[in-house]
Amino acid sequence: MNEFTFYNPVKLLFGKGQLAKLTEELPKYGRKVLVVYGGGSIKKNGLYDELMNVLDEMNMEVHELANVEPNPRVSTARKGAAICKEKEIDVLLAVGGGSVIDCTKLIACAAKYDGDAWDFVDKSARPVDALPFGTVLTLAATGSEMNSGSVITNEETQEKYGWGSSFSFPKFSILDPTYTLSVPKDQTIYGIVDMMSHILEQYFNEATNTPIQDEMCEGVLRAIMKDAPKLIEDLGNYELRKTMLLGGTLGLNGFLRLGYTGDWATHEIEHAVSAVYDIPHAGGLAILFPHWMRYNLHVNPERFKKFAENVFGVNGEGRTTEEIAVEGIERLQSFWSSIGAPENLADYNIDKTHISLMAEKATKNGEIGRFSKLNKSDVEAILTASL
Repeated sequence: MNEFTFYNPVKLLFGKGQLAKLTEELPKYGRKVLVVYGGGSIKKNGLYDELMNVLDEMNMEVHELANVEPNPRVSTARKGAAICKEKEIDVLLAVGGGSVIDCTKLIACAAKYDGDAWDFVDKSARPVDALPFGTVLTLAATGSEMNSGSVITNEETQEKYGWGSSFSFPKFSILDPTYTLSVPKDQTIYGIVDMMSHILEQYFNEATNTPIQDEMCEGVLRAIMKDAPKLIEDLGNYELRKTMLLGGTLGLNGFLRLGYTGDWATHEIEHAVSAVYDIPHAGGLAILFPHWMRYNLHVNPERFKKFAENVFGVNGEGRTTEEIAVEGIERLQSFWSSIGAPENLADYNIDKTHISLMAEKATKNGEIGRFSKLNKSDVEAILTASL
């Protein structure tokens, strides 16, 4: 592993009934709150009313920003930042999944900035301050509730990039598995794929001598895969939802990548795909990741062999390293297919028309990936294989 500094200031409030802790956490930052949420699922499952009752009891001045998109748009963040400035908001509360939290992160930073919110995403500017914000998580997937990362789409330019800052960490995050019980089957599947993909991006990394990190990644993957099929068949199971909620958080809160960064090329490629076609992020990852793995098997076959043996229990007796590695990749793809994830870009009616455009967007700032450096032609090859 490499030298590292670890920093994660997020206060995690995990378990049933934790929403009551808002009375302790929000007043630390003021009384004017902007509640940010998505398409209305929190109104259907009762969380909205419960939340508003708590805020009312606290005598908070409440403002709202609804309809954050599944691939959150910079235009929505701009709208949120404008509300913050106009209403002199003290604190934000993101109520939803990773998309809502990602958008809130940009709103929080843009509210303290005189320029355009997109400046932070395209990295032409860096945040120097931000409004404080907390989260109430409703979907096990992205880990955004306990990290500083955010992914934002510019619908006008068809660009989608990740960004982050020390100012974009939540102050606190409430994780009550109860609020994930109503998540539908397709979103549950996408959440499982997303958290697994985050772990895989870190597992295939640029470092050496990472036995502790490897064991953690492999163990979390096995735990997720053990319970995932059960959850798909029993969506209302509180205990299984609890496992997935913690799995999503651990998948991307920094604990699994101490001493390295990970690859992340597959995410860069998927961001380009969903920027052009606006498909579900995890759906794209389920399609692309096995093809990234096949394309890069030659880089470090032993790494893929280790993955196959330790995560899927592939029997390597009498077989070559490559044969074992290939079976591990096939088992991953089969597992995702077995729980209902897509296998090909054609499942989203994507053909070869914009292969070059997507590859260009993915490599706009140069080669991508750390486990393996990929240029535009490499990305085109992976996309073509994924059709």
